Amino acid sequence: MARRRSLLARSLRLSGLVALGFVAACSLVVLLFRWAPVPFTAFMLQDRIAALHSDQKGYRYTHDWVAWDEISPNAAVAVVAAEDQKFASHLGFDLESIDKALKDAQRGRRLRGASTISQQVAKNLFLWSGQSWVRKGFEAWFTLLIEVLWPKQRILEVYLNSAEFGRGVWGVEAASQRFFKKPAKRLNRQEAALLAAVLPNPKRFRVDAPSGYVRQRQAWILRQMAALGGSGYLDTLEAPDARAHK
Repeated sequence: MARRRSLLARSLRLSGLVALGFVAACSLVVLLFRWAPVPFTAFMLQDRIAALHSDQKGYRYTHDWVAWDEISPNAAVAVVAAEDQKFASHLGFDLESIDKALKDAQRGRRLRGASTISQQVAKNLFLWSGQSWVRKGFEAWFTLLIEVLWPKQRILEVYLNSAEFGRGVWGVEAASQRFFKKPAKRLNRQEAALLAAVLPNPKRFRVDAPSGYVRQRQAWILRQMAALGGSGYLDTLEAPDARAHK
């Protein structure tokens, strides 16, 4: 009996050490990327491997990291207007949208996304594509770490540099150069809204050949950008207590 208790105690200690090591390793990696440029993400790597295996004709991978000051405020406001209008006030999860999505699913309606920008950053940087409860658990974990360790402006900066805007086109700088032949710093409102309009499905929707739906979505995003206050909205992300005032 004493031997079994000793074995159980050692097993629990080992499990605790493994758990602490996992938490520490994840925290260190996330903390590192609070300041360091992100050279590539898990989704970028998966995309390149898939392109190699499928021998996609015309595929060209492009990604150029640029700092926050090298990105047009129009692009930052556009992706918030399109993807996550509660970005400045939530703690990584839009509980209201999640609740609505679950209720829609229970009624048999098409399952719609409820991911925040923070969740998308966590997924793009560290995880794999697909749907599973295991992946969702890791996504929630990394989302919490990102929200705790990064300011909101940094989350948005990484998102803009890691979002997919077309086949092989990763980040707002690569997208701006590919589609508009200019740096991301010079994007105007219409161009920024058009880029944001394809974000729900950049492999289906195209910036260089926008469908009627994409144009309608672009117009809606422009209205939402104005409603958020335009570039002035970004001032709320700089204040460390911005979420406390929402």
